[in-house]
Amino acid sequence: MITEANGPPAGAASEISSAMERLPRPPRFVLGRVPVDRISMEYAAVLVTEALIHRGELPPLTIVGANAQLVTLAERDPRFAEAMRQADLSVPDGISVVMASRLLGEPIPERVTGGDLMERMCREAAHFGFRIFFLGGLPGAAEMAAFNLRERFPGLQICGTCCPPPGFEYDASEEARILREIERCEPDLLCVAFGAPKQEIWMQENRLRLRVGAILPVGAAFDTQAGLRRRAPRWMQQLALEWFFRLMMEPRRLGRRYLVGNTQFIALVLRQWARQTRDRIALRVERIRGRGKPAAGSGD
Repeated sequence: MITEANGPPAGAASEISSAMERLPRPPRFVLGRVPVDRISMEYAAVLVTEALIHRGELPPLTIVGANAQLVTLAERDPRFAEAMRQADLSVPDGISVVMASRLLGEPIPERVTGGDLMERMCREAAHFGFRIFFLGGLPGAAEMAAFNLRERFPGLQICGTCCPPPGFEYDASEEARILREIERCEPDLLCVAFGAPKQEIWMQENRLRLRVGAILPVGAAFDTQAGLRRRAPRWMQQLALEWFFRLMMEPRRLGRRYLVGNTQFIALVLRQWARQTRDRIALRVERIRGRGKPAAGSGD
């Protein structure tokens, strides 16, 4: 079902072409096959806001969220790995990625989840007048999430919602209908909740067809905002135990992801750390040997 809310389209003309060109890009490192930006929530919100202000001047700003599941999935799925690499901004969605960054000497200031970034952008949208479209989620979740978020952020314009049927990505006519509806609603921000890897691949394959400022994958955020799924209490999030809470809530669905996937992620991080340590030692040895050689042209 697709719903639409009234509201004038937002946007501002400017000679600046892109948020990523106008503002300093955050430092980035690569974890396995996945790039990760060492960015805070505050700066991520600034970059996305700039992209929304200058909607239409360049292709949409595409955002992905790196976590342990996606890093290990990218090792097995080249198509997904390419979608992650092609994104303009890769925020640290998982606390495991934050911890790994510190071990690898590339410290990330904080975790930035897709759901939290969506909430933050809803607040910014209510302030600036941006229009947002919700795509995906469980049946009815997008509509209920939109209702709840409008209650929290007066003035928020959720200009449309859509929950595509299963397998829509294999139906060209259904995909075309969805793209037409997004175009008709003229959103500044498109939030996509198909789950990984579908949402990231769909974003990259369709970004050039979408006249929006930014595309943000949000996973299960519509479902939690709608009250269909519970999120861990704030204190568990702060203690890096949200994964444990989710495992207790859905052990059958998430058991393999966390118990097997996290083990694979730890192994990947340790291998990368070992390679970095070996390379640093080799470089140090080379420098010591270089200092010990006699200068050219010297003799007894």
